[in-house]
Amino acid sequence: MTGVEIVAIEGNTGLRDFINLPWKIYEEYPSWVPPLKAEVRRMLNPRKHPFWEFSERILFLARRGPETVGRIVGIIDRRYNVCHGENMGIWGFFECTDDAAAAAALFSSVETWVRQKGMTFLRGPLNPSMNNESGLLIEGFDYPPAVNMTYNPPYYLRLIEACGYTKEKDLLAFLLDGDYRLPDWMDRLAGKIAHKKGVSIRHADLKHADAEFALIREIYNESWSGNWGFVPLTENEMKDIQKSVKPFADPDLAFFIYYENEPAAVCVIFPDINPLLKRFNGRVGLLGLIKALIYRNEIKGLRLVMFGIREKYRQLGLPMLAFQHIYKIAREQKKYQHLEMGWTLEDNESINALIGETGARIYKKYRIFRKSL
Repeated sequence: MTGVEIVAIEGNTGLRDFINLPWKIYEEYPSWVPPLKAEVRRMLNPRKHPFWEFSERILFLARRGPETVGRIVGIIDRRYNVCHGENMGIWGFFECTDDAAAAAALFSSVETWVRQKGMTFLRGPLNPSMNNESGLLIEGFDYPPAVNMTYNPPYYLRLIEACGYTKEKDLLAFLLDGDYRLPDWMDRLAGKIAHKKGVSIRHADLKHADAEFALIREIYNESWSGNWGFVPLTENEMKDIQKSVKPFADPDLAFFIYYENEPAAVCVIFPDINPLLKRFNGRVGLLGLIKALIYRNEIKGLRLVMFGIREKYRQLGLPMLAFQHIYKIAREQKKYQHLEMGWTLEDNESINALIGETGARIYKKYRIFRKSL
């Protein structure tokens, strides 16, 4: 067998191979949903994606002769390291055939690069941060991924552990299918909270999209600030998200909870557009637009992407009110048959228990790995 060669991608040389590799790996995995190639290219472009305003990266390919067999990205997130006082390197965008030597060579290349940059440990997979796709799927392979969630072959776990990476944190995804109804006790309690003086709910208004997304960012950054691994979204990152979700966002699926005229919480739900992405097979174009019109009725699911409550309002019982409203939305939007909630941190016991009480069940687990350098 030809030996493994690791190539660092410079400019656009090799970038097409980097982007196209998953189509080779996932031929035998029908649950995989192809990303849009143009979006992957943009995400990795330091001149086009705002994450790279405070970060740097290096792209590696693994080749055996003329054949590309693996890829990985090494990342330094300076904003994270300043916020947390750490020297963390990141690995992400990992894809590899079932080739232990190629995987080892890829990880070794990233380790060498981040060590030269003064980093003391590696964490991943993050594509490229916790504010984007995170974690390696380790349970739930029979289900296709929801929008903005990862998918990978089961053997990736073996390849990664063989390179010395161990569990740092698991992320959980919950599934609710069937009847969108809370247990009676929770529904009654949520009703009482809804009638408290000063409590109100309003849906997002896309006529004032800039202000709405700015408010989402404000609440998200404040409410998630104590979470493990969190880094606040910058203004430019939120503007980029706003632009990316504009084609499919539904204002009826996002809402704010107010208390005494102050925004206390935010919830954002997306239609799970992955069935359409699967039809697109990496490209939109004219044919993709036609497919969108023909197959849009295949969008049967929702994903609860973000829920955050400002700390000073956390004793008001707002999560139960939020779940009551989420289920109301799901019942009214009759075309949707299931709802994914997550991810959540495995040790966020209070929110995980509450989600379990709503009738949702854990159906996927994702893992973040760490290796000391």
